Formats: sequence, structure tokens, C-alpha cells
Amino acid sequence: MEDNSTQAPIDLYTEATPNPETLKFVLNKMLYASKSVDYPTLESANGSPLAMDLFGFPFVKGVFIMNNFVTITKHPEIVWEDITPSLKAFIKKYVQDGRPIVIDAPERPIATGDTNAIIEKIKEVLENYVKPAVEMDGGAIAFKSYEEGVVSVLLQGSCSGCPSSTITLKSGIENLMKRMVPEVTSVVAEGM
Repeated sequence: MEDNSTQAPIDLYTEATPNPETLKFVLNKMLYASKSVDYPTLESANGSPLAMDLFGFPFVKGVFIMNNFVTITKHPEIVWEDITPSLKAFIKKYVQDGRPIVIDAPERPIATGDTNAIIEKIKEVLENYVKPAVEMDGGAIAFKSYEEGVVSVLLQGSCSGCPSSTITLKSGIENLMKRMVPEVTSVVAEGM
């Protein structure tokens, strides 16, 4: 274990997300820079010691890690006010102790035809316009595929299972995508 006496103290605060079952735990320290991993189940979390430990709490249903935050999904019958203090204390101590966050991230499938000009435009719109807004809400969106006008995206973190994600996808993302990439006729999501 490393000496933490010269490190800056870890600050942690929570942010609500549009999904009432998820809460974003934001730290003043980078956890997984410019990458994201989504662990919707305990079985999927074997590459992240932090996620594995969080699943040790009986009320944790899912864990999403990105940049300087962890988004936790709880079981619906649990009230955030009852569990937030213990989760905050655990995450803060875990990070302060310098324990590993992610050791082995799952490989994301590579979409076919990445050199296609339409796919590049779609990725650019996602990267520059959609991703920042989704990340602010404790989630992530990733390009999955494009075929015959239909864009498939992967929703993770608070976006996965969020009651408003279908509305956001169709009213927001799909309309933006159709305006900026006329070849797009529809946007569909996985992880909802």
C-alpha cells in the first residue's frame, strides 16, 4: 500500500441523474481517464476490484465507471437517503487508499465499415454534441453500428434503464442525428 500522507484529500459529492435508480458519485480524482466500463451484473464485474466490492452491498444492482465518477444503480425498493452515506464513505476510503479501480476492461466490439464517411459523421455528432450531455447525467453513449439508415448505440450507466432514455433517444438524439446526418432515418439503443 502506498503512503497517502502527501496526497490531496479525496473529495466526493453526489449528483442526481435522470434515472431515479442511479446516482452519480463524483470525485476530485481521475478514476478511469477517457474510458468507461459498465458492469450491469456482479458476474460482469470481474475486471474491476472497485465494482466487485460495490456489488458486495446488497442494494447495488449495477456499476458504471468513467473519468472521475462512479454511477451506481440500486434496486428500486431501496431509498437513496438510506444508502448514500455508506456508499460515499466506502468509495472515498477505497480511492484514498489507492486501491485498483479497473484492471481488465471488457473489449468493445469494433463496428464494421468504420471508414465509411457516414459513420464518421455519426461518430462526430455523438462525440461533440451527445456525449457531453449524457456524461453530465452519469452515463455514456457509444456508437455500435450503422446499417441502412439505422444507427445503433450502446447506452451505459444512468442511461441504461432510465425511464426518460427512450424520449431522450427519439426526441433528442435521433432528431439531432437526422438534422446533422441526413442519411440517418432512426436511432436505436441497446442497454435500455
